[in-house]
Amino acid sequence: MSSKLGRWLKGGGPGGARSRRGPTPQEALARLRETEEMLTKKQEYLESRIARELAAARHHGTRNKRAALQALKRKKRYEKQLTQIDGTLSTIEFQREALENSYTNTEVLKNMGYAAQAMKKAHENMDLEKIDNLMQDITEQQDVAQEISEAISSRAGFADEFDEDELMAELEELEQEDLNDKMSNVRLPSVPSTLLPSRPGKLLVFSCP
Repeated sequence: MSSKLGRWLKGGGPGGARSRRGPTPQEALARLRETEEMLTKKQEYLESRIARELAAARHHGTRNKRAALQALKRKKRYEKQLTQIDGTLSTIEFQREALENSYTNTEVLKNMGYAAQAMKKAHENMDLEKIDNLMQDITEQQDVAQEISEAISSRAGFADEFDEDELMAELEELEQEDLNDKMSNVRLPSVPSTLLPSRPGKLLVFSCP
């Protein structure tokens, strides 16, 4: 083993000291995406070569069996590589999704920890006994305010200052005035200008003999 290869293995591959502490999730995800992109391009290349070799085999046909068979062999090799790449891409996709989920869970837990620390800090200066006393004071003051509102809105005995008989007499007087006003507005029929016929005399009734 060469000294260069030994140093590379001891250093953990590319990155040296950074690899010893391990890659971050973002770095690992970036590497996986780059690998996926590279393999996808290789897939497209192999698919084009397969189509080309198939066209070549059809072109030669029975006229040049040797060339046709060589084209089919190359097509088979490309198809085998394509199948291997499909499997590799599935594995990488699964690993990338698992890493993304792990990173998401880590970030969620980290943020939840920050929130818990913030809540703890916010509650440091809170005394439950003082809070309980404060809530009791608030409730008592609300009761006092309710009683004051009810006292202000009550009649406070204003009706006892007036004589009920005097009020009834005044009401009857008002009703009489209203009735007089209505009577004054009534129009009587006018007296006819022509003389009425005089009273007819008694009719004489003769009896037959």
